[in-house]
This record gives sequence, C-alpha cells and structure tokens, in this order.
Amino acid sequence: MKLIIGNKNYSSWSLRGWLAAKQSGLHFEEITVNIGGEEWAAAKKESGEIMPAGKVPILWDGETVVWDSSAIMEYLGDKVGRDRFWPKDETARGMARAMVGEMHSSYLALRRECPMNVRKRFEGVSISEDAKNDIVRILQLWAEARARFGQGGPYLFGTFGAADIFYAPIVSRFLTYGIGVPGFAEAYMQAVWEHEWMQQWIAGAEDEQWVLEQFETAPPAA
Repeated sequence: MKLIIGNKNYSSWSLRGWLAAKQSGLHFEEITVNIGGEEWAAAKKESGEIMPAGKVPILWDGETVVWDSSAIMEYLGDKVGRDRFWPKDETARGMARAMVGEMHSSYLALRRECPMNVRKRFEGVSISEDAKNDIVRILQLWAEARARFGQGGPYLFGTFGAADIFYAPIVSRFLTYGIGVPGFAEAYMQAVWEHEWMQQWIAGAEDEQWVLEQFETAPPAA
C-alpha cells in the first residue's frame, strides 16, 4: 500500500489518515508532498479521475484508491477487523462513531481560525465566540468519553483508537494556540502527544523545510 500525505506540519487530515494506517498494523509506503508547492498543483491537474477531490490523504492499495481520511480508516478496518479501531462495547462504539462523525463535519470556526501548525506556539491569541463554542463542545465530548469509557487507559475510550486518531489534530491545535483546558484534558492531551506514532509525526514535521506563510501567524483578534 501507498499513502500520499501532505505537509506533516500543517495537514491535519493527513495526520488522521496516517495514524489510521499505523493503527491498522499493515505495511505501507509513505509519500509526502508539499501541498503548497507547484508540483502538487500539477499532480492534481494531471490525475483528475484518480484524485477526484484533489486532496490528501490518498491510500493506494493495488487497483483500489481511497481518499478521505474517514473512508481510509473504514477501508483499513474492513481489512484488519474493526475492533482494531473501535471499542468492543456497543454503547462505547456508538459514541465513538458519533464523535468521529462530528469531528469530520464540524468545528469549522476552530479549524478556520486555528489551523494545525505542529512546530508553532502562540501566546495570548484571541478567537471568536464560535471557535470558543467549538472548544467547549470538544471538551464536553472528551469529558463524557473519559468518564464513561476511559477506565482502561489514558485515551478517550481507554485504549488508542479511532476517536483519538480523529481528535489528535485538535490536541495539536490546543497546544499551538495555548488553549486552556481542565486537568483531565491536559492528561489526555499529554497521552496523545507522547504516543509513539505522534512523536514520529512530530519529528517529521520538525524536519520539514516547507513553510506555508498563511499558517504562520496568529489568528486575528475576534
């Protein structure tokens, strides 16, 4: 298999697809492209049918091409067994699926105002009420998951899985923009940040030479 991902410093959806591939336990070749470079624009133009969305991540598995991080995770789950990604308990699994779905479709203000930048740390940022509401909602979900289903380990549903994969870029955003969180969330964020695979991703982001200037400044005052 081959997994095409974007800049590790900035591409949150690439992080999700990459973590899903790591979680699958399957061997894959990693291909990183600069999504802000001319070569990526040319590649998208030349491969319309193969990359209809023109976005990363993209998983190639023989003749099968899967784009969209959620679809990649589901495809890999079909190959190796869904229990590798989702809680075995039916109630916990239902909540985990809902949380992943909400992450995939929501929190637009937070995404827009606080793009992922693994290497950067800002202080005293000002964000909109909509972004603050997104943060409150995320913390509520984290609190419920940890309280109800987190007894088996430090992650949202105890052991590392799909929900942690999808909220890992949120952990990065909270750290980058100095978002204050309660103690339980700090502990969870530390567990995610110190995870072996996250440390590999962070090291890759720090080694990258690419810089996208539009993501290098703090959000404007709300």
